[in-house]
Amino acid sequence: MSQERVIKTLVSLGLTQLDAKVYILLAKRGPIKAREAAKALKISKQRLYPILKNLRSKGIVNSSFEYPARFSAVQFEKVLDSFLKAKMEQVRSIQQNRDEILSDWQSIAINEEDSSPAKFTVIEGRLHLYSKIQQMIQDTREKLSFVATVPSLARADQFGLFDAAFNHPSRSKIKFRFLTELSGKNANAMKALLERISKADFNIEGKTPELGLKLCPRMVIKDEAEAVFFIDPNKGELANEQDEVCLWTNCKSLVHGFLAMFEDLWRNATDIEKKIAEIETGKLTPKTYVMPETVAIGKYYKTLQSAEEEIMLMTSSEGLIEYSKQGSLIEKWKKSGVQVKLMAPIVRENSKEAQQLQKIFAVRHVPENYILITIVDGKHLFQFKALPTEQETLGSIPNFGKTFYTNEFEYIEKMKTTLNDIWKNARTPSAVSLEEITGSHVPSLSPFLENILSKTNGAKITDVKPPGTISEKEVIDKIVGAEKIIAKDHAKDISRMYASIAHVAIHPPDNFNLPRMLILVYKVEKQSTFGAEDGLTVSLWLETPTGHAYVPVANVGDNPKSQQRKKAIYAGRPAGQNVQLVREDELQIRVHGNTMFVGWTVPIPLYPLYVLPPACLLIEGYGNVKTSGFTVLHPSGFKSKIEENYFDAFVTFIHPSSKYSGPGTDGVFARDYIMTTFPLINE
Repeated sequence: MSQERVIKTLVSLGLTQLDAKVYILLAKRGPIKAREAAKALKISKQRLYPILKNLRSKGIVNSSFEYPARFSAVQFEKVLDSFLKAKMEQVRSIQQNRDEILSDWQSIAINEEDSSPAKFTVIEGRLHLYSKIQQMIQDTREKLSFVATVPSLARADQFGLFDAAFNHPSRSKIKFRFLTELSGKNANAMKALLERISKADFNIEGKTPELGLKLCPRMVIKDEAEAVFFIDPNKGELANEQDEVCLWTNCKSLVHGFLAMFEDLWRNATDIEKKIAEIETGKLTPKTYVMPETVAIGKYYKTLQSAEEEIMLMTSSEGLIEYSKQGSLIEKWKKSGVQVKLMAPIVRENSKEAQQLQKIFAVRHVPENYILITIVDGKHLFQFKALPTEQETLGSIPNFGKTFYTNEFEYIEKMKTTLNDIWKNARTPSAVSLEEITGSHVPSLSPFLENILSKTNGAKITDVKPPGTISEKEVIDKIVGAEKIIAKDHAKDISRMYASIAHVAIHPPDNFNLPRMLILVYKVEKQSTFGAEDGLTVSLWLETPTGHAYVPVANVGDNPKSQQRKKAIYAGRPAGQNVQLVREDELQIRVHGNTMFVGWTVPIPLYPLYVLPPACLLIEGYGNVKTSGFTVLHPSGFKSKIEENYFDAFVTFIHPSSKYSGPGTDGVFARDYIMTTFPLINE
């Protein structure tokens, strides 16, 4: 009867009878292979695999790295505690019987394993993810760091996460820190939360970033050992409970990468209580004041004209274009020997102006921010509130209607330090854009083409559809109504792929110990001819018989059939000998709206001496969607017809050492992508 009681409890917590039996089997006999489990339960592997996937997504079953994988059960006590938090409406009744249930479990549980291989686990639904975070808090021994919005912090308090920290038996020894975006709109909510924390006699540090720097992604980091991070940075507070999706990982390299991001932001952030006081008084410093627009315009340009030594500018993408038009100012700065450091988001629309300005003074790419700032000679500081993109007006560099000015030395020095740190980590925009590398008619290319680049493999681009020939809706409708095309013989049969893909150029800093790379990421849908796949192809700038070119050197994916095809497709090139098959928990690709997240927990050998460590890519589409259609004729005789809806994209490369932010000219994200490939014989 004891086993029946455990099964009944697991069913009441949301598992099916078969789910519970699979879990108990793994607890008794794990770690075991899926084939062995299916045989013991007398069910087919096709029926067992979805159950294992479901249990793994709930965080109650682990799988090993080997192939075929071995599955084992998480300790029952941890599973029970997790479900108790997630099913709050059932907590009272289950807690009353918890001791009996655990006693029953001890009589049947054998060989429980708490293995910790480096992996990803997807957690969906607010209840499950907050339950996981609460478990992380309870298991913290030294340090817990988290990034969240103020509403997220308030919601975390409602789910008992702060109570878990307040009641931690070692709370006096643990360093709790959080970063959040504080503004006048949410200052009262933050103040109320801090008052609750102070009443609990709890030591926690909070900060908010200066200059309106965006905190992305939301994340929780425990003891440099594991991290949870949200992969939908754009939806934010609009996400409903079911839409909340995050990834948990215990990959040390990735955890260190996220911690490095946190430390960079923490170093230049302001204490949360000090910031609240500044907001409540309406004064950033004793000598700071708001200027009327007419006064601000005159003072700003007069101060720029009087510059003698140095000007530091952080502006918008549109602002960079406008500064490039200030010919008389630029000429005066050149003659006076004024050093100008200009930081702005570099995108396709302003890349030409950025290259022109680089010939005169220093220009670097930074992500989009809320605050625009100018510091002249370390004596004058102008701070402007950025307008939403749709409200930007050309002909006006900043928004003068919201101008703060100060000449207070300490505040200016603090801002200079912050800007200099941002400058050190910012990248000089490459003179060669992704469009110039791949060809203007090929915004993104498929991983199943013979080579990534049409310029270097002899392929020809034909039948380019002029703008307006096909619409965004037409491409989406084809994907929604997709029917799978079966191809028995790849050499003779037509095949079709439905996917989301991204194509990014990365120029890593020297401390990454990596060459410049071209990475193609693809999330292939299951209705495609060769089935679903998460994968990526890495190309390096190498010398070839016809000169230097980007050459594919590595393929990584989780579809065995597709990986076999790549060996044939890339035969004769480095990538043909470097095809790496990974499992789902080693490579994760997620698409949310116009954003793609890519993460891998395994090192990827590159050609000839490099290794790409476990890392993450965040690819954020911006601007208006574009629709493209064209045909690729391959030297092998194959022909590929491509239709896609795509965006230019910003690229963030989260490396174990630091974060790399690439300009908007170095990424393309094809959210909706269809490629039909057929041999010449079928024409």
